[in-house]
Amino acid sequence: MVALHADLRKNPMKFRPLHDRVVIRRAEGDLQSKGGIIIPDTAKEKPQEGEVIAVGPGSRDESGKLIPLDVKTGDIVLFGKWSGTEIKIDGEDLLIMKEADIMGIVEKTEAATKKAA
Repeated sequence: MVALHADLRKNPMKFRPLHDRVVIRRAEGDLQSKGGIIIPDTAKEKPQEGEVIAVGPGSRDESGKLIPLDVKTGDIVLFGKWSGTEIKIDGEDLLIMKEADIMGIVEKTEAATKKAA
């Protein structure tokens, strides 16, 4: 994850979402089942987890006051199976969705971080 964030700072995204929209990079799905069977791309279920890579400024209330988003760049989030619109920016498949389509932010624990390393 650290290299990913460093890469984002070097090469900022050329797309800026408006209002309460969020751009998400979908997490990589498992290539094998728990039993060791390799799953082809056509049969894989798309993950419902991803990293926020760009956020809009927020929405406005009835009085015109800007309400900032709860998510920020770098957050790992869970979203609905059919949420968002799939787009391709700079050759990369991304999702754009409203913040309301995001179910929550995944907090990484120290145990999960050690297990990944």
